[in-house]
Amino acid sequence: MQLFPFFYFPLSHSSFISCVFGLLLVVLPALKYSNYSELCFRECCFQVIAFSTVEALEALHQLYYDPNIENKNLAQKWLMQAQVSPQAWQFCWALLSPDKVPEIQYFGASALHTKISRYWSDIPTDQYESLKSQLFSQIACFSSGSKMVLTRLCVALASLALNTMPEAWPGAVAEMVRVFQEEGGGVDGRARCLALLELLTVLPEEFQTSRLPQYRKGQVRGALGREWGSVCPLLQQLLRRTDSPGAVKARVLRCLSSWVLLDVPLSESEGLVHDCFSALPDPELFDTAVEAIVNAISQPDSQRYVNTLLKLVPQVLALQEQLREAVQNGDMETCHGICRIAVTLGENHSRTLLEQVDHWQSFLALVNMIMFCTGIPGHYPVNETTSSLTLTFWYTLQDEIMSFESDKQAVYLQVYRPVYFQLVDVLLHKAQFPSDQEYASWSSDEKEQFRIYRVDISDTLMYVYEMLGAELLSNLYDKLGRLLTNAEQPTSWQHTEALLYGFQSIAETIDVNYSDVIPGLIGLIPRININNVQLADTVMFTIGALAEWLADHPVMLSSVLPLVLQALGNPDLSVSSVSTLKKICRECKYDLPPYATNIVAVSQEVLIKQIHKTSQCMWLMQALGFLLSALPVEDILRNLHSLITPYIQQLEKLADETPNPSNKLAIIHILGLLSNLFTTLDISKQDDESADSSAPPVKTAPPPPGPNPVVVVLQQVFALIQTVLSKWLNDSQVVEAVCAIFEKSVKTLLHDFAPMVSQLSEMLGQMYGTIPQASALDLTRQMVHIFASETDHFPPIKALFELVTSVTLSIFQQGPRDHPDIVDSFMQLQAQALKRKPDLFLSESLDVKAVFHCGVLSLKFPEAPTVKSTCLFFTELLPHCSDVPPLARVVQEDGKLLVQAVLEGIGGGASRSLMDQFAEVLFCLNKHCFSLLTVWLKEALQPPGFPSSRVTAEQKDNFSQQILRERVNKRRVKDIVKEFTLLCRGLHGTEYAAEY
Repeated sequence: MQLFPFFYFPLSHSSFISCVFGLLLVVLPALKYSNYSELCFRECCFQVIAFSTVEALEALHQLYYDPNIENKNLAQKWLMQAQVSPQAWQFCWALLSPDKVPEIQYFGASALHTKISRYWSDIPTDQYESLKSQLFSQIACFSSGSKMVLTRLCVALASLALNTMPEAWPGAVAEMVRVFQEEGGGVDGRARCLALLELLTVLPEEFQTSRLPQYRKGQVRGALGREWGSVCPLLQQLLRRTDSPGAVKARVLRCLSSWVLLDVPLSESEGLVHDCFSALPDPELFDTAVEAIVNAISQPDSQRYVNTLLKLVPQVLALQEQLREAVQNGDMETCHGICRIAVTLGENHSRTLLEQVDHWQSFLALVNMIMFCTGIPGHYPVNETTSSLTLTFWYTLQDEIMSFESDKQAVYLQVYRPVYFQLVDVLLHKAQFPSDQEYASWSSDEKEQFRIYRVDISDTLMYVYEMLGAELLSNLYDKLGRLLTNAEQPTSWQHTEALLYGFQSIAETIDVNYSDVIPGLIGLIPRININNVQLADTVMFTIGALAEWLADHPVMLSSVLPLVLQALGNPDLSVSSVSTLKKICRECKYDLPPYATNIVAVSQEVLIKQIHKTSQCMWLMQALGFLLSALPVEDILRNLHSLITPYIQQLEKLADETPNPSNKLAIIHILGLLSNLFTTLDISKQDDESADSSAPPVKTAPPPPGPNPVVVVLQQVFALIQTVLSKWLNDSQVVEAVCAIFEKSVKTLLHDFAPMVSQLSEMLGQMYGTIPQASALDLTRQMVHIFASETDHFPPIKALFELVTSVTLSIFQQGPRDHPDIVDSFMQLQAQALKRKPDLFLSESLDVKAVFHCGVLSLKFPEAPTVKSTCLFFTELLPHCSDVPPLARVVQEDGKLLVQAVLEGIGGGASRSLMDQFAEVLFCLNKHCFSLLTVWLKEALQPPGFPSSRVTAEQKDNFSQQILRERVNKRRVKDIVKEFTLLCRGLHGTEYAAEY
């Protein structure tokens, strides 16, 4: 057999191709070329062949050596097409020639794999043996050559084996072993051995990623399972031989890792797994041995083999000495690997090992070994990276224990509750900050990793509480109490902080209202010597986590509120102090009136001094909104006056200045402060103890008489806001900030905002009429939502709605493509109007036909949010065809345009993510305009090539009939549309479409 025989298929020009390729082997070494235009030889001789060896070589040359990135990209595209072409069967063998560089050989091997794995059906059955023989020859040749080419050739042969076993190639693995064990070919035994191991390694890996049909996958998996009998003895022999080189043993371990992923029964790989443990002391084999052990014992089926698992426990425990030595030597990689083995065994088989009650001591020893890994010395992630691996084990073990019946559970709890109390101590020790000097030397990335690690510890502690319950809080409280009251033995702030962090972790997510230690904890907090930012932060967050408890025990507020207000003045505690005050003001607002003056004064001071960043200033204003909500109206007005007067004065000054970037930021900041204050300032008392949290709030008392304080303030500053607007009407950010004040006020006050409806509607109309902006439309939508149905407010709302509609229609006439945000907001406004007050469309001043046409145009916008809003508009409009005559007329006259626009989007004009929205429009049309839709669909789908040239008249007719049949099942209509859009896009039946 020739070393590089060519692999031919019957082609119409086969004899010509044979001659050409023979010629190529002679002339190619002499060819020198740099780009396609110089390749005259190709022009005269290769016109018959779409992709040739010469072209492939040139494209590879460009890909690897041409400095021009565009040429590289073109070459890459060409090569991707070439390797899937029929001609790839010929040129791939030529590219594997020994005189080619490895990069070119690699492409040839990859092309072979692509053809075999993706175009297997093209290969005649009588060519299987020839292809197999050639691949064996090539692998033998490259066993002493380029490793990357060898691997690709092995993957190609593996793909061939998967496509032919078990019928056409029974005993494939046994034959591979036999072929490579035979002497010959001038290849030394070690190289042949390594090549065989590489082939056996990639075979299961190729199976995992293969595109075999589901029924074939099951057949092939079974066949591979039966082949394990040929693989296992070989691997054992090579691993146990004392003269086996390290490279061979490493490859054996990789091969084992690959095969066990096929669910090889643990009982059948038991001997090899034991051999892996023997390999762990060898530093060169350590990583691959760990991987093999972990893969073997983490297979889902392995829990069936209880006896094998029980034999593995002592072997894992025997690694403790190696683990301790690694810890002493600072060998993090060895610590990491041994920990992975112990955690994998414990995490995957906790229940199985727990149930073996005769072996409870060995499993407890394994748990203690994992505990050692959790508490491994050093600070994560600087001195150790192992402890984080263990956290999920503690979740799993607890879940298994708590899932047993009560009598068994009691026995396990007796053994493992002390372990979990020890775990809490270990976790809190690991959560401790390093010394200030050491922490300062950490990089920002290390600090962030440590923060995330502490969050993971926090989650674990919260979970552990489920097992240990109130006793855990008592335990933490006792430790903290001893720490803070022991005057003789000074303690580090890190120890105190960690214990508080434990409390905070639990209190954030667990209801601690019935815990008898929280009053003691609140009493201890003022005794803490807060001399460090991290400690102060944790004190603040702990108080914040107890805000709900404080609402039930308001007498304790006096113990902690001074600490929070004091921290408010420290910029280093900005986030923790402001968020804690906000929580207290939200949860305890009805108990805060005695402290209100002080809270407002301190907050005012830090705001004026500009201690906090913008976002924290906004939170602080929200906190004050909650606080003021619980005060009498006259107190609210007095506090509001003192609080916002400095900002109003500053705003007046800014309004008189010539617009520039610096005063713009100041204006937006002030408007943002007012917005956030009005977001939470709600004087309507609501029943917070309502049994049904999903029900709307129940008012326990009517609001006090007179105008709402927020309305009073807004009316006072209204003229000033208008002045600001007149100067900044061209700036969308300032306009947005102005609109946000009113939008948030409207959302909070609801109908209490009524006194301002008329003047705000007028201002909005003037704003939008001068310079249309999306934020004005969004505010108009809120006004329509709340006040359009109220008789007293309908006239100004109607006038505003008609004005903004008229102005927006003029934008459409001028060209709306530059304003997708306005179009989006406009469609949302129209949908809201149809939903809340369809009578708005009865007005003679409203051009309903023009609005409809704008909607049709908006369906063709490329921006997905705009199209979604437009589809919502049409789904709100169509049900009103029966009760709003102007809407009925426009749908009857122009509904076909809507159908055409929807079909255009489905046919490929819009993103596939929008198909559900288009389907809903079709569903509404079918439900409310059935007879018209029947005609429209027929007429719209009649033109050839619409909505796509890829669908036939029969497919279009079938789609139309399917849609018209579904007048109840919206889900079915969505499926029909998705199916049709795939046909239109040429994606139907593809792997890409299967994920859709």
